[in-house]
Amino acid sequence: MRICCLVLSFLIVSILSAQERVTLNGYLKDSLTGETLIGANLQVVGQGKGVQSNQYGFYSISLEKGVYRLLVSFIGYQTAELTIDLKKDIQQNILLLPNTAVISNVTVVARKRENNVKTAQMGKIELSMNTAKALPAFLGEVDPLKTLQLLPGVRNAGEGNAGFYVRGGGPDQNLILLDDAVVYNTGHLFGFFSIFNADAIKNVTLIKGGMPAQYGGRLSSVVDVAMKEGNNNKTQIDAGIGLIASRFSIQGPLKKNKASYILSARRTYVDLLSKPFISKESEFYGSGYYFYDLNAKMNYRFSEKDVLYLSGYFGRDKFTFNNTQRSFSTRIPWGNSTATLRWNHVFNKKLFANTTAVYNDYKFELAGRQNDFNINLSSGIRDLNLKTDFDFYPVPEHKLKFGLQYTHHSFLPNIVSGSQDSVIFEPNNASRKLANEYAVYIQDDWELSDKIKVNAGLRYSVFQQIGRYTLFQRDDDGNKLDSVVYGRGQTVKAYGGLEPRLTVRYALSELSSFKAAVTRNIQYIHLVTNAGTTLPTDLWVPSTIRVRPQTGWQYAAGYFRNFNNGMFETSLEVYYKTMNNQIEYKEGYTPSLKDPEEEFVFGKGWSYGAELFINKVRGRFTGWIGYTLSWTWRRFEDLNDGLKYPSRYDRRHDMSIVGTYELSKKWKVSSVFVYGTGNATSLPERFYFVGSVLTQEYSRINAYRMKPYHRMDVSFTYTPTPKKIRKYTSSWVFSLYNAYSRLNPYFIYFDQEGQASNGDLRVTARQVSLFPVIPAVTWNIKM
Repeated sequence: MRICCLVLSFLIVSILSAQERVTLNGYLKDSLTGETLIGANLQVVGQGKGVQSNQYGFYSISLEKGVYRLLVSFIGYQTAELTIDLKKDIQQNILLLPNTAVISNVTVVARKRENNVKTAQMGKIELSMNTAKALPAFLGEVDPLKTLQLLPGVRNAGEGNAGFYVRGGGPDQNLILLDDAVVYNTGHLFGFFSIFNADAIKNVTLIKGGMPAQYGGRLSSVVDVAMKEGNNNKTQIDAGIGLIASRFSIQGPLKKNKASYILSARRTYVDLLSKPFISKESEFYGSGYYFYDLNAKMNYRFSEKDVLYLSGYFGRDKFTFNNTQRSFSTRIPWGNSTATLRWNHVFNKKLFANTTAVYNDYKFELAGRQNDFNINLSSGIRDLNLKTDFDFYPVPEHKLKFGLQYTHHSFLPNIVSGSQDSVIFEPNNASRKLANEYAVYIQDDWELSDKIKVNAGLRYSVFQQIGRYTLFQRDDDGNKLDSVVYGRGQTVKAYGGLEPRLTVRYALSELSSFKAAVTRNIQYIHLVTNAGTTLPTDLWVPSTIRVRPQTGWQYAAGYFRNFNNGMFETSLEVYYKTMNNQIEYKEGYTPSLKDPEEEFVFGKGWSYGAELFINKVRGRFTGWIGYTLSWTWRRFEDLNDGLKYPSRYDRRHDMSIVGTYELSKKWKVSSVFVYGTGNATSLPERFYFVGSVLTQEYSRINAYRMKPYHRMDVSFTYTPTPKKIRKYTSSWVFSLYNAYSRLNPYFIYFDQEGQASNGDLRVTARQVSLFPVIPAVTWNIKM
């Protein structure tokens, strides 16, 4: 309390002392489309003062009266230089020109990029969609999440998979947002593609260390994805035709400089192409798979102080499999739906507010039939979220952010039901699990001096499991003995706690700085899985009277240095992270009609490591080298005899080399090389007979390693230069995935040959690999 009073007193003194100052505020925007720019920098030349635009492009800076020279910069844009005579408060929008729009005979003057050195934020990376689109893509499908996997501290979930793990955390420990809506399953095609269509995405921000207080509910990282708002100046069409999918986007003004929209759709067509080749007499006739998704967004500017945004996403995967010979069929649909309504309001020159209402829904279903036996499985989660966030700019040395958040969760457990003839199998866990989640936070980006900058935040959160709910007491055989019934809205169990966040930057020079961060996070919902990837069969469960929330501390420190006038950005970070109340299934778990949480065991985890990042950001050749050395451990009293074991996310060495080179105005070549220590796995160590049945005895958990993983991808982009002016531009992308056809291990199984009775029985380990070299061609068009 004393500390809060001291901080409050300091702010009051600062504000009173700043009464003679005047304020410059407005929005930073793309000059061609009118899109707002997130995280663009405005610097006051000669004073070392500056500000970043917020999530909606708004900025505000208060200075003493006078004439100032300002530099405004953003990744992928020309740096703007302007002179402002601040005699009174000024509201001014500043437009930046994209580098891609520069005429060939214009010389671009490069400015230093200092954001990675100057800010107090650690582990924050802004991903440009131009960067993602320039890199080789699996089957030609550009995927922002796979580009994130090439960064240090972020490892992939498996061959070709869009899932990822950050600093030893599980897939559920990443908070993934699409226009403020939580995305619970990011995968298409069983995880091989993400749901994010690059044509509809404006900005992707990854925060893997020192998570700001505005974010909560996860232990490891934040991936904040913002959709485009739509071109405010003219109608624009983007389309692409690839090997397995095509996409189409249209955007433009509803009312010029006042309202705009964007619609973007994508669909695979493997099912349509393969259908003519499967005869009606085939035992597999009727089998198929496809996915589709749709992004939509519109905005309306009522005034310079009020803007309304409405955005949504809808996507589905549909897999069907038929085998008439075995009288078997199955149908598996799954997908996400989100809707976000946001209202921006500028109260005054220093106070900006955003109020958001979000609906999101994730569903998974499985329906199977064999002869007269039917089985159905369903699970999902639905959220209703309401929050208000404020940005307050009292003085240049302080930027305050504070807000309130509320979410109502509705969890559909893993419900299994079925029938055979007249016998019906009813689930005993059919009731939904309901919960309320509350949070309040405040954070201050505080520049104490030219050398010291602090980002301090405090978050307080509460999670309530509420009724209707019935808690059963069971004997050792699982039979119900008694029950406790909770009425509608009645609190079953409540958890909560403080989540402090602190990051400090100390400037060693104009080109280098040292940063350190400590954060505490609480996670109230969990993803429980038997696999190492985020599959649609994985189960989201809330904290309940049986399941405690995950808690974690992360400590990080790093040295950041720029070279050659900011052409090279480098960093070396180290971290240590603890994770309590981790969840796994019991040994020998098999799905049943019981409530899944009765099959959970609980333990702890920890991870530590070092990350090196070298990034060349300018010139005809750009790219980066990322290397991670790390250890990730788990310990459960009920697993592995209580001994620690390497997590499935453990990878000792992980390296990515990424490069893009402009050969000419028409040709660009990109390449990616990745190397990683093999995945930890459990394997049988002994085989013996029990009666006439061959039985295997497994090793301790993850006692073995698969072969190292490495792969090279290459792509060439050809952009023809038309001899006469056309209404459209086009490009061709030719790519090779796994260019030297490395057979990387996906999993290992054991094959039996011969007969025991003949004395020639042999058991042989065999490796399964998914993808050899895969060529792809994509045609893109823009109008």
